[in-house]
Amino acid sequence: MPAAPVRAHALPSVTTALRAVESLLLSGGQRTARRNAWTAVLEDRRRAKDRVEAEYVLDAVADRRS
Repeated sequence: MPAAPVRAHALPSVTTALRAVESLLLSGGQRTARRNAWTAVLEDRRRAKDRVEAEYVLDAVADRRS
């Protein structure tokens, strides 16, 4: 008897699974609002990192001049 073909199924990523659950629990508007809020959080973090880096550079330049 020939062996049955092996079928490989990729497991869904965590992101895919969370989006599937999200789509079941939240309406479209709530989903959009949550994504917009998360995008704003990520942007705030990026700006904070940029501020810290700029402060470091300015401090280094000020130390050289003194």
